[in-house]
Amino acid sequence: MQIKRFSVESKIAILEKNIPVALAMLKDCTVCPRLCHVDRTNDELGKCGVPAKLKVSSANLHFGEEPPISGKRGSGTIFLSGCNLRCIYCQNYPISQYRHGEFYSVEQVAAMMLALEEKNAHNINFVTPTHFVPLLMKAMLYAYKSGLTLPIVYNSSGYDSIDMLTLLDGVIDVYMPDMRYADPKNGLKYSGVPDYPEVNRAVIKEMHRQVGILQVNDGIASRGLLIRHLVLPGRISGSKKIFNFIAREISSETYVSVMSQYFPAYNAYSYPHLSRRLTKPEYDEVLIDFERAGLSNGYIQPYLA
Repeated sequence: MQIKRFSVESKIAILEKNIPVALAMLKDCTVCPRLCHVDRTNDELGKCGVPAKLKVSSANLHFGEEPPISGKRGSGTIFLSGCNLRCIYCQNYPISQYRHGEFYSVEQVAAMMLALEEKNAHNINFVTPTHFVPLLMKAMLYAYKSGLTLPIVYNSSGYDSIDMLTLLDGVIDVYMPDMRYADPKNGLKYSGVPDYPEVNRAVIKEMHRQVGILQVNDGIASRGLLIRHLVLPGRISGSKKIFNFIAREISSETYVSVMSQYFPAYNAYSYPHLSRRLTKPEYDEVLIDFERAGLSNGYIQPYLA
């Protein structure tokens, strides 16, 4: 079965129309829900810690994503530096919190995208793109005008701006957001934002509105929503409430990746609940909650002792 995707021509038209609006948001930065109101075009820094210049940690084929993202040939993954969250257990803290990487022009990032297509990647996968969306829109425009044909994967923490996502409507093929917490107190305590569940749920609804249920053709995702849920020890994630929200307010057919891979990293050892890995009974309970919510589509990571 042939899966319908957004055409390159339509993406170019949307990007040309929306890029000026997106770029203007950098001058009094409202690119993410932090609403820092700094002029990143003048090298002022907000919570993400980076100015209006693309900073990239790496651009390579990645084989460790979910099966329909990595496939057999790998996902063309571009890891972006910085983050608008401050997760004290961040699993990629050298990139997100210490902002390891180099600055590149939008033309250079477009060239990275084209090089990944040359390497036969299944897609272009932007990891932690939230704070760079206006510049990534410019990079995508350059890339598509230069012959890029691959679908775009938007791989974020799920703490995104609805206004910014609206400007991406018709451009992003696959949304792959996190759902981190059901309790706002835990969002504030462990990631530094007081409204994570409220913002995150609105984001998930908007992403689903744009792309719908994940569509997979010959084992590869062409379009749709794939939600990631990293299970944290001590029931910090609120998995049961998250699964019930997905099933009742998005769709019971939604694809969810349930992940057991948490390990203490960054500043996690300062918090007793997070200074250890998951136990198997904890993870088994989450899997029961997943099934009881009526969800069945997705990917269940084996328990990692």
